[in-house]
Amino acid sequence: MSRPQIPSTLTNAQGEHLDFTFHPGDPDRSEIIVLGHGVTGNKDRPFLVEMAEGWAAQGLNVIRHSWSGNGDSEGNFADSNISKEVSDLDVIIGTLTGVGFKVCYAGHSMGGAVGVRQAARDERIEWLVSLAGIVHTKAFAEDAFGDLTPGEGLMFDKEGLILPQAYMDDLRGIDSVIEEAAKIRVPWLLLHGDADDVVPIQDSRHALARATTTDVQFVELPGADHIFDPDAVPQVIEKVGAWCRDRFDRG
Repeated sequence: MSRPQIPSTLTNAQGEHLDFTFHPGDPDRSEIIVLGHGVTGNKDRPFLVEMAEGWAAQGLNVIRHSWSGNGDSEGNFADSNISKEVSDLDVIIGTLTGVGFKVCYAGHSMGGAVGVRQAARDERIEWLVSLAGIVHTKAFAEDAFGDLTPGEGLMFDKEGLILPQAYMDDLRGIDSVIEEAAKIRVPWLLLHGDADDVVPIQDSRHALARATTTDVQFVELPGADHIFDPDAVPQVIEKVGAWCRDRFDRG
């Protein structure tokens, strides 16, 4: 099957246009990796760009996007949280499958939690990749931002990114995606660096322990931090690319 036509726009349920970049792979492939970023990030973080370009060079179609309210996507950062991003992803998947793509979702950090929540209930995600994914959302929120005042404090000291109350409420309300992890039925690859001081590697280990899918693999990257530095991004490109090509080619 030849590659479907990539949509010209991606628009969420609120009518907000989502910024995205498509990296074409083999024109005979209909599979596509949807790459989602983490909190306070956007699609243009250098390590995400490097991953997308690396996978495309291996013949894999990739689309990287910014969630609503982030990067150059429309919407307000104050509304950003896992639940809204799940809604964004639902529309992205619907748009891509509607034109004939088969979707592999790869989410980094908070984008990993988004992927688990969606894949647990959405059969349109045929493969799942978690990159240093958050599992215990409440614990993460408290550890990373519990000492900040919503509406005032800067998240990770990044200029302009003021901690939203809606974000804290959402992560506390979800508490953890560990129960959704047990509902994943599709092939699932988890990668996590053992030097990650933002999202503990134990999150991925806990998800692995609860996984019930018959095809699950966990790769621990020695010395790698949350964004797979130093020098681990090429390993992520190689391992995810090989895993995806193998699963995609199985049909």
